[in-house]
Amino acid sequence: MDTLAGCAAIQCDLDRLESWAERNLMKFNKGKCRVLQLGRNNPMHQYRIWADLLENSSAERPGCPGG
Repeated sequence: MDTLAGCAAIQCDLDRLESWAERNLMKFNKGKCRVLQLGRNNPMHQYRIWADLLENSSAERPGCPGG
């Protein structure tokens, strides 16, 4: 996202996923979650799942389903 409103919308979606996971007694493997930052005007916002900041990645991992 190239705006703070867009970054906030992504974080809101992550927060909703957290709530869904808690309601369904599930957990995310945060160690496998990465943020792929793209674009020249990218504000490089940091995203979190629960209280943990997600790590940035410099490239998409090859061989991922749908990728």
